[in-house]
Amino acid sequence: MIDYLKLTRPLNLFIIILTQAMIKYGLLVPLEVSTALNKFQFGLLIAATLFTAAAGNVINDLYDVAVDKINKPNKVIVGRTVSEKGAFYWYIVLNILGVGLGFYLANSIGHPGLAAVFIIVSALLYAYATQLKNILLGGNLLVSLLVAMSLIVVVLFDIFPAIQASPATGQLLATKLIMGYAGFAFYINLIREVVKDIQDIDGDKNGGRNTLAISLGRQRTANVVFILGAIALLTVLLVCYVRLYLFQKLLAYTIFMIAAPLIYFCVKAWKAKSKRDFAHLSLVLKIVMLTGIGSMLFFAEIAPEL
Repeated sequence: MIDYLKLTRPLNLFIIILTQAMIKYGLLVPLEVSTALNKFQFGLLIAATLFTAAAGNVINDLYDVAVDKINKPNKVIVGRTVSEKGAFYWYIVLNILGVGLGFYLANSIGHPGLAAVFIIVSALLYAYATQLKNILLGGNLLVSLLVAMSLIVVVLFDIFPAIQASPATGQLLATKLIMGYAGFAFYINLIREVVKDIQDIDGDKNGGRNTLAISLGRQRTANVVFILGAIALLTVLLVCYVRLYLFQKLLAYTIFMIAAPLIYFCVKAWKAKSKRDFAHLSLVLKIVMLTGIGSMLFFAEIAPEL
């Protein structure tokens, strides 16, 4: 059973739990935003998101066996400790749970049409695993969009159904903040996807894929990663200069916990050569994602002044 759980990538699922809980209890509740979901219903939203994401991870590993045998031979589970049939059944179970909970939740808040969100996400995850990851940048963009959707889904299920005639000030502010974080998650994850393509270039070539690393070569793509990281860094510093300079705690947190790791990332990206170097860069970006999410805790205090 442990190997079945490993297929779902528990660490990535934990980040989803942390992100959605942070939005609800670090942002919406302190800001006293009028929302639609009670604690139990919000738990269902998290569960539906987790099961759907977990199903996507399983089907991705199922279709990546040949590539993973080259890229990470010691971590291949499907075909060894878990059969292909077992992995596919596990995918079906997780998918039914995710979409089923999403359907139940959408109906329980009187917006059955929202169930389509989980159906569409599930279909896109399957399309990514089977076809879209072979399209140049197509898979990178899609998976990054789906990462952003784990934040946007809170707006769709918790804020949107609670809007009356027009959005209240708190609802508008919270939505803008969440969408800003979703954009941040999208961009950082996009960089990470390109880094992983460089890391996995050997297996991807063998699998007949068309990634940016294969099209441009390892070194040129590493230069692209450096430029993308520098853009992220400059954007964070610009936000600090334009919007956060009055809020010392948030400013200090942003500089030391987000900008500083991005500086480190850019330095390492400029020098990166080996597969191990790019694996390290991928980890740094995951940390940046976590520290970025952590900054939500400061907004309840400064929201009235934004």
